[in-house]
Amino acid sequence: MKTKIFLVIAIFSLLSIDAKAQTPDTTRYILQNDIDVAKKEAGTHNGGGETIGFNFFSNARNLKTVFKKRILKPGSSIGYHLQKEDEIYYIISGYGKMQMNGKTFAVKPGDAILTRPGSAHGIAPNANNDLVIMIVYEKK
Repeated sequence: MKTKIFLVIAIFSLLSIDAKAQTPDTTRYILQNDIDVAKKEAGTHNGGGETIGFNFFSNARNLKTVFKKRILKPGSSIGYHLQKEDEIYYIISGYGKMQMNGKTFAVKPGDAILTRPGSAHGIAPNANNDLVIMIVYEKK
């Protein structure tokens, strides 16, 4: 009888440990999904139009990196603006045009663009598709 009770207690203890392992420990990691952070917004930097912004980990303490996804709908853009820190744009899907220091060039899935401090840029989707991008930069 004592062996059976011990076995039952041991199993419940293991289940309890496993359940605790599944509980998010935000001091060690944070898991977020698009649905958790999606927000309809106008294009940033006065770009206008309709976009969906995904600002991941915005409430994480002491995180020095900004990690965002943005879906630019046709007719929207991230407006032309002066860059103050290194910033990376990565094109996930769709096609668009990027302005960089007065020049315009096409962007497509798989393109990564590093914008440096002192440069000016903006980005917009082509008229027939959404442009899905990731944006990463250091918080100031």
